[in-house]
Amino acid sequence: MIENPIPWPNDARCAAAFTFDMDAESLLHIYQGETAPNRIALSSMLRYGPEVAIPRIVSAFERYGLRQTFFVPGWCLETYPRAVELILRGGHEIAHHGYIHENPNRLSSQEEAEYLGRAIGSIVKATGRRPRGYRAPSYAFSRYTVDLLIKEGFDYDASLLGHDIPHLIEGERGRLIELPSDVTLDDWTQYVCSKDLGNTMPIQSPERATEVFRAEFDAAWRYGGMWIAVWHPFVSGRLARYDAMIGLIEYMQKKGGVWFARLDEIADHVRSCIDCGRWKPRIDRLPFWQEPLQGVPGGRAVRVG
Repeated sequence: MIENPIPWPNDARCAAAFTFDMDAESLLHIYQGETAPNRIALSSMLRYGPEVAIPRIVSAFERYGLRQTFFVPGWCLETYPRAVELILRGGHEIAHHGYIHENPNRLSSQEEAEYLGRAIGSIVKATGRRPRGYRAPSYAFSRYTVDLLIKEGFDYDASLLGHDIPHLIEGERGRLIELPSDVTLDDWTQYVCSKDLGNTMPIQSPERATEVFRAEFDAAWRYGGMWIAVWHPFVSGRLARYDAMIGLIEYMQKKGGVWFARLDEIADHVRSCIDCGRWKPRIDRLPFWQEPLQGVPGGRAVRVG
């Protein structure tokens, strides 16, 4: 069960969102640097996302009456304008996902602020409005992130993994709505096998991956939770995996009692429930640890197990 579940609109059993991180070749450039131009196969795999998969995914969402959220690095917005146009034309939200998929928790606060602002500029230029939501590239939310987001006027974050339902995160500057997910809902762990991207786990069949995604949905539906998929167009936009996605959408719609929504819509609902006193969320003060734990060998990795 979920302690203190949030009431969903129209007495829905759960909220669901198929969110996509359109990273494209930002991954090539941030991880491969000077060797990036010579990695043609990797480049072709990543650009499959904006060039082939995005039109396919957006068309499917239109057929099933869904409006969803796409997290897009600023550089990708500048590089793939047709994909951005299709996303916006479908009524979907474009949210912040770094500028070049940089890892914030490897940056200083000043560097993180500079990349954050640069990508905000890219989003404003592409969409005409400032972004309301943020997802840290590679889940690399830093000790500075929450206050930087609040300073820039963001309404929600979708980077963390610590709850089954929305909650609040708090920094020095105030509070922000958190819309958490889990790695079980990330298609990367199911499908990606690439030495260039540092992941060589076995590739799962779409049936096996969907079994995991569906089990998580069934539990969210049963207990009043929230199901947020963290998927990538170049991964789940491939034909067999796309077919599995369609089957999952149809399964969820047939089950009924599901509120499909953009993440900014979920954030608005959360804020409304809080403001009217209908629901009181958990509040997490960040960072969880101000200093390294004393007695732990500094600067050395500790093998678990």
